[in-house]
Amino acid sequence: MEEFIPIALFVMIGAIVIVPTWLKSKERKEMQGTLRAAIEKGQPLPPEVIDALSKDNIKPPATAARDLRVGVIMLSVSLGIAIFGYAMSFAEMDALYPIVGLAAVPGMIGLAFIILSVFNKNKG
Repeated sequence: MEEFIPIALFVMIGAIVIVPTWLKSKERKEMQGTLRAAIEKGQPLPPEVIDALSKDNIKPPATAARDLRVGVIMLSVSLGIAIFGYAMSFAEMDALYPIVGLAAVPGMIGLAFIILSVFNKNKG
């Protein structure tokens, strides 16, 4: 039974990545089918539809507020992993240092985002 725990972790991570991508792809296919049917019937496309389609592909510029938000979230994830490592150390003392080392990765990324938010010229 203990062998399924690591497998479940990787399945969960895969599902978190794959399911939203699959749902977005399905939504885009349905939208394309609807647009194709409208074009085949000779109906003109409203400008709002064209604007909505083009906005999906445009990535908004990075702002200081967004960088700060991502940085705080990453630091919170890092803190959560570190607290988990501390809690695990009561059962197995050797578990603390590897888990805290793992927590350092999102922590440093979060710190980098916070530093970027300070130096970002676009303060929007």
